[in-house]
Amino acid sequence: METEKLVKMANQIGDFFEANPNVQEAQLDIASHLKKFWNSVMIHQIIAHAQQHPDTGLHPNVLAAITQHLKP
Repeated sequence: METEKLVKMANQIGDFFEANPNVQEAQLDIASHLKKFWNSVMIHQIIAHAQQHPDTGLHPNVLAAITQHLKP
């Protein structure tokens, strides 16, 4: 899948969980959602993107969820 689409989908997930006032909990929820509903290829792609281009397009909570709570 194209990385741009993954970024867009991840940010949509982040937007949904942004309503949670507890930022750490929201980040855990984002990571949990990705683990549950994304396949391993998608997860590896978004992790690689976050590591290589952390300032490119990912919502801060999504970036934190990926870098802190997802393992390649």
